[in-house]
Amino acid sequence: MGFIKEFKEFAMKGNVMDMAVGVIIGGAFGKIVSSLVDDVIMPLVGKLTGGVDFTTLAVTLGEGENAAKITYGNFIQNIIDFLIIAFCIFLMIKGMNKMNRKKEEEPAPAPEPSNEEKLLGEIRDLLAKK
Repeated sequence: MGFIKEFKEFAMKGNVMDMAVGVIIGGAFGKIVSSLVDDVIMPLVGKLTGGVDFTTLAVTLGEGENAAKITYGNFIQNIIDFLIIAFCIFLMIKGMNKMNRKKEEEPAPAPEPSNEEKLLGEIRDLLAKK
C-alpha cells in the first residue's frame, strides 16, 4: 500500500499537474498549428510555386514491391510546422520575460523610518532652526 500512496502524492504535486496541463494544451496547440500550415499556409505556398502540392512531393527509389518512397514534401511541411510552433513559443517566452522585467523594475516602497531615525531627524531640524 505504501507504493500506491507514494505514487498518489507524486502525481498530485503541483509541478506534475502543471506539466500535464502543459502537455495537453501543447497537443491541442500542435493541432491548431498543423491545421494552419496544412489548410492556410501550404495552399498559399503551393499557389506561389505554381500549384505544387507539397504533400505529394516524393521520390520513388526502385520499382515494384521493393520500391521505397521518400515523401520529402511531408518533411518540408513538418519543418514549417516546427518553425511556426517554435516562433509562437519564442513570442510567449519573450512576453513573459518582459512582464517579469517590469515587475523587477518597479521600485520597492521606501521603508518606514525607525524611531531612532525620526528622533535624529527632529534633532537635525531643531539644530537647523538655531
